[in-house]
Order: sequence, then C-alpha cells, then structure tokens
Amino acid sequence: MTQPTSHTALDDAQGLAFGAIMCAFGVLILTGAGLVTGQTAGLAVLISYMTGYSFGVVFFLINLPFYALAWFRLGPSFTFKTFACVLAISAVSLVIGDLVVVLPANPAVAAVLFGMIAGAGLLAIFRHRASLGGVGIVAYDLQERLGWRAGWVQLGFDLVLFAVALLVLPANLVLWSLLGAAVLNAIIGINHRSDRYIAT
Repeated sequence: MTQPTSHTALDDAQGLAFGAIMCAFGVLILTGAGLVTGQTAGLAVLISYMTGYSFGVVFFLINLPFYALAWFRLGPSFTFKTFACVLAISAVSLVIGDLVVVLPANPAVAAVLFGMIAGAGLLAIFRHRASLGGVGIVAYDLQERLGWRAGWVQLGFDLVLFAVALLVLPANLVLWSLLGAAVLNAIIGINHRSDRYIAT
C-alpha cells in the first residue's frame, strides 16, 4: 500500500491559490445572478447586498474574530493557511469584477456553475489543511467540546441564513441559491474523503 506523503510548501501554495481563485470566481458568478450561498461566505454576500459594501471587504472583516479560536483549537498552521485563503479570496474578489465580465445569467445555470466551481476550489483548500474560516471553525469547536455534530451546526446556520435571505431577496432566487448550495455540498461530500486522498 502506498504510504501517505506530505504536501510541500509549494504544493500548499499552488493548491491554496487555485482554491482561492476558483472560490472568488464562483462568488462572481453567484452574485452576478443575485444569488446567495451558505456559511460565512453566504453571510458576507447577504451583507454586501444589504449594505452595498464589496463582498471582499465584508468577507475579510467577518472572519477576523474566528482566528483566535482556530489558533487554539486547530493550530497555527491551519490558522495561517486559512487566513491566507480568506485574504486571497477577499483580494481577488475586489479586482476580478474588473477583469472578468459576467452577464446576468439564468439563475439555475448560475447556481450549478457556482456549486461546481466553488466546490472545486473548496476541495483544493480542504486538501491542503485549510478552510474559509468562520462558521466551520465554530462548528468544529462545538463538536469537539459539546459533541454537537459539525455538519448539523453548519446546516442550522445555513437554514437561518436562507430564512433571512427570504427577507432580502425574491423567493425564487433563494430557491435557486439552495440548488447552488446543494451542488457545492454534493461535490464536497462525494470527493472529500480521507480513504481516497492520502496526501497530508
């Protein structure tokens, strides 16, 4: 049996850069169609719709309180990589709209494309031992300390987020947004498995 191999610093750098750029591009498609998603990124999208502030700025700021928890619960390496990913996505999101034009799309197509593109980006980020911060860190901590399953914690947050989105967005766009979130989670659920991916 092949022994697990460790990622080099260069492996991590290219994997995290790829993941961040893909996620930023996915958000561009998502917001171009007026959709929203789950987790901390979805909260940042919703706040940006409500306030007019850019997604990149909001996403960076709302992640700041979570790094201390990540440091103590998941270690400095995970925290630094997560900070780098959040910073990269925020920075790319600030400029990508000037470099790539996304015309208003059919919301169903936009939702599926977002789910596929952001799902690929998140896979790269997860496989290099990082995250997009925020809710995922809290969910992990609650699982470790209280025995609450992280997946259920994240689902509960998303249900509240989409309920709030119904107050801000047309109901049909929220429903298409759910499709995008489902595609993204299906890609992560099917492909992010330790028994199929052995590098660390």
